[in-house]
Amino acid sequence: MLGLGAARLEADMNRLMALLFHQGVLDEQFMQLQQLQDESSPNFVSEVISIYFRESEKLLKNLRSLLADRECTDYRKIGIHLNQLMGSSSSVGAKRVRTVCLAFRAASEHNNWSGCLRSLEVLEHEYCYLKTKLHELFQMEQQRVMAAGARYHPLLS
Repeated sequence: MLGLGAARLEADMNRLMALLFHQGVLDEQFMQLQQLQDESSPNFVSEVISIYFRESEKLLKNLRSLLADRECTDYRKIGIHLNQLMGSSSSVGAKRVRTVCLAFRAASEHNNWSGCLRSLEVLEHEYCYLKTKLHELFQMEQQRVMAAGARYHPLLS
């Protein structure tokens, strides 16, 4: 049985997850990731998300540099980076990041530099929000496991 601290943290985690789904930040793919986590891989979700963030940072940096000079913008490369970011965002359930990538890609297909800049700004905002909220969720999970005095508990019971 969970202690009061662990139960409170679990309730907080459930509320945060519900909020992220309600806001459209996450989708069912994130839940599928969670189902792959078990005692043999207790950190599976956080490891996958860490890889996602590490790779996404590189893609965002590349997008920023591709848009740095309006005259030298390579829209084809922008599209390639966006496709990579959309694919990885889909695989972890980052719904709003993926949706912004779609709009960004449409702007890049029309060689719309100012539209791409606006899309990059929105993308960075959505990405930061996702990163902050998932970090918060994983911290709560870690605290819940410690409060429960157990070695492993799935992200959501």
